[in-house]
Amino acid sequence: MENKKDLALQSVQSLIVEIRGVQVILDADIASLYGVETKRINEAVKNNPDKFPDDYMFELTEKELILLRSKFSTTKVSNKNRYLPKAFTEK
Repeated sequence: MENKKDLALQSVQSLIVEIRGVQVILDADIASLYGVETKRINEAVKNNPDKFPDDYMFELTEKELILLRSKFSTTKVSNKNRYLPKAFTEK
């Protein structure tokens, strides 16, 4: 039987996608993990640019967003707002 730690790790691992050859977690998924709205994650990025360098986080292109949507038949990759999602690397 799996313990809670293993289940939590599997849960996080299921959120990881590969974009630009890098494993990332999207801003909406990070927000969900922390129990906040995605806009709060994006506000933190905007208000603290020195804490989010290019090798730590990047914004998806429209083409990347379309490609991700085509890979997932669920609502995992939705863009209900006017901003492109941000992708956070493991760094």
